Amino acid sequence: MKWFKFCLLCFVCSIFTGCNDNLLSGYEAMPPITVAKPVVRDITLSKSYPGYVSAQNSVNLVARVSGYLENSFYDAGSKVEKGKLLFLIEPTQYQDEVLSAESSLENAIAKRDYAQNNYTRMKEASASNAISEIDLIEAKSQLVAAEADVKNAEASLSLAKTNLSYCYVKAPFRGRVTIGTLSNGNYVNGSASPVVLATIFQEDLMYAYFNIEDNQYLKMLLDNKQMPFDSVEVFFDSPTRRVYKGKIDYIAPNIDLSMGTLRLRAEIKNHNGELKDGMFANVMLPYTKRNNALLIDDASIGFDQLGSFVYVVNDSSEVEYRHITVGEVFDDTLRYVVSGLDKGEMYVSKALLKVRDGMRVNPIIK
Repeated sequence: MKWFKFCLLCFVCSIFTGCNDNLLSGYEAMPPITVAKPVVRDITLSKSYPGYVSAQNSVNLVARVSGYLENSFYDAGSKVEKGKLLFLIEPTQYQDEVLSAESSLENAIAKRDYAQNNYTRMKEASASNAISEIDLIEAKSQLVAAEADVKNAEASLSLAKTNLSYCYVKAPFRGRVTIGTLSNGNYVNGSASPVVLATIFQEDLMYAYFNIEDNQYLKMLLDNKQMPFDSVEVFFDSPTRRVYKGKIDYIAPNIDLSMGTLRLRAEIKNHNGELKDGMFANVMLPYTKRNNALLIDDASIGFDQLGSFVYVVNDSSEVEYRHITVGEVFDDTLRYVVSGLDKGEMYVSKALLKVRDGMRVNPIIK
């Protein structure tokens, strides 16, 4: 009897031991997989647009008079101050014209003074009937003509001085000047048509021009009742990845019908002088905010013919294939999830190739 009880006890123990071994082996068969929950935070959504950078001001320096180009007074590509003399066109003949106009003015003034004195005497004589009325009218006419000659001489002198000033081509503002189109000694026929000698760019403040879709503009207004932001970020793929802060200062009053876009402009400070007129840029325009947005590791997202997907681990530790809609990247590693995932769910954050739909895993929270 004792022997029978001993055998029965050994049989029962072996059954329990086998069950435990099976449970343990089943648990050990579930591979450990790193999972994470979405990060929940408030974000600002932005969209990137191609654009280009333009100098605040750019002016062609032109010759408006004719003569030989005597000299230039700057280094090509250098920055110059406002009012600096850049080019000198042969001024001799224009200096002579100024002298001639000054002499003509002095002569006209002398004749006017004489006519004024003569008219004064004639008026006195006419009061005592010493001269006829005709003589007084003639004296008055001579005075009027003399005064007109003075005005003509003053205008001629002003024109001569203006033409002389055109011989001295100066910087209209502080900026950087291109290489000259003509070398010293060349004859400039500026009186027939203005001749471009160089171009000066004002680079301290730059403008970034870009176009947005008309429906994007309307969406921004519907979401925010107005333009929600007046600041943008401007960055360049080459030669620098530095991000420049810009402020929108212009929104076009009309839509370009051929493209269906609205033109915007942002001001950018160019303290280091890195930005150049005509550079292509990318403008990041914020357009709305999202509160309590879900962010997941960008590396945890897979792609197939249906689009973006993640592997979600449910409460039974089973892997589920889940299609999601995603938005932009934040902090270089987190991707905004528009739909398809709840904040309390766990998703596979690493080793996507080791899991499949329906697989049981041992989730390890990151």
